[in-house]
Amino acid sequence: MNIKRAKEEIQHTVKAYLAKDELGEYAIPAIRQRPILLMGPPGIGKTQVMEQVARECGVALVAYTITHHTRQSAVGLPFIRQRHYGDKDVSVTEYTMSEIIASIYAKMEATGLQEGILFIDEINCVSETLAPTMLQFLQCKTFGNQAVPRGWVIVAAGNPPEYNKSVRDFDIVTLDRVRRMDIEPDLPVWKDYARAVGIHSAILSYLELHPQNFYQINADVEGTRFVTARGWEDLSNLLDTYEKLGLQADEELIGEYIQHPKIAEDFSAYLDLYYKYRDDYGVEDILAGTVKPAVYARLLNAPFDERLSLVSLILAGLDTRFAASRQADAVADACYAFLRETKQALATLPEDIPDGSVELFEQQITDREAETQRLRTASLLDKQQLRYRLRTEAELRRWAAELRHAGAVGTKEAFDLLRDQFRSLAGDRDAAQNAASAALEAAFDFMEQAFGEGQEMVVFVTELTVRPAAHDFLTENGCERYFRYNKDLLLDHRKAALQQELAAEENRHGGI
Repeated sequence: MNIKRAKEEIQHTVKAYLAKDELGEYAIPAIRQRPILLMGPPGIGKTQVMEQVARECGVALVAYTITHHTRQSAVGLPFIRQRHYGDKDVSVTEYTMSEIIASIYAKMEATGLQEGILFIDEINCVSETLAPTMLQFLQCKTFGNQAVPRGWVIVAAGNPPEYNKSVRDFDIVTLDRVRRMDIEPDLPVWKDYARAVGIHSAILSYLELHPQNFYQINADVEGTRFVTARGWEDLSNLLDTYEKLGLQADEELIGEYIQHPKIAEDFSAYLDLYYKYRDDYGVEDILAGTVKPAVYARLLNAPFDERLSLVSLILAGLDTRFAASRQADAVADACYAFLRETKQALATLPEDIPDGSVELFEQQITDREAETQRLRTASLLDKQQLRYRLRTEAELRRWAAELRHAGAVGTKEAFDLLRDQFRSLAGDRDAAQNAASAALEAAFDFMEQAFGEGQEMVVFVTELTVRPAAHDFLTENGCERYFRYNKDLLLDHRKAALQQELAAEENRHGGI
């Protein structure tokens, strides 16, 4: 199965294992809650899927790569305890609590979440001394003599033997106590994830042209050469930061992430061209509606991969504006909700308390920041949600500074000042929305003149449909030309694909 299907299955399993009956007991008893065993190649996204599942299910996550541990850290250290059995005093060997079990209790205490997922990675690659402990863990849900706490779902992951020389096979007794899911790389599924998290547009465009280079692991006499989904994502983060710093990645640096020399060389050459197209075609000019006439002349003789790269660059520019609009909208909404709570709180505040309004407002912000920290510790915020909350709190802190600068004011005056601050923020939100809408209209102007209703327009409209930031913006703000092309052009494209499929079917059956 692909990683998307695996994620869905894990989500369903977590919900089922944590479901309770009318007496408050788990509907599926712990002994029947089979651990999930994910088997798949390295770098495919198993760990990130667990983070997403925990966040979306609202439970805690404790993750360990077990190959980093010894038997002592997994089981605990032995110590001697005196016991009285029958009529004799005896010395008995017992064990301290496993570091892994202790970390579960620490996570529960830090987050306030009593249920969660215990994720153990590379479980079939452990040392010989630790292997029996892992079998006991899967079969009995214990580390040494310490059981995994109630309400914690066990998920383990391992690598098939062709990817790791240290792999140990599980016996039938163990396999009959787990739910095994075999995962394979899947580029279309990964692209959905990549669009959502903002993978660099050059990588998405490159893999659109060279899908065979998404995931490869090759071993021969010269060694192991590989490229993984993890490598592409980590490289994407580096490229984004390099661009902000005015730096450019070369082939040697790319090869540190894409450890397949031929693919690293190929992508490095493509990245150079990608940046060159951005400058030569003037993507920012296109989005500003000031296209140079030479751009259209150049496109007449440009190969398809160059035209596709230009479309990708235009979409990347739009994504930046859509994301800015969405962030401005989210921050404004959060500040509005916060302001409503402040109004209610100010209504109960006596007028004769010095600096009472600003003290109350600052305390509210402090409480919100503490909640953000709790959610962050519990890993219940994704990168985007965290950014929105931090931006909101920074804006509120600025309001508090303005309020304190105004000096001692009554509750009515304080709220009026805060309302003025919000109006200014709402104006910034409208400006971001208008800038994104104008850029989108300029992009359609260019696409129509440059490509008409060709394949490039199909790609453009399709990407607007599937990219989360674009989809959210279009749903909220609309765009007449997008909806027209989405209805007519994509329908024609689907009809053409169906006709090709029918024609191929007829050829296979001799035209009958």
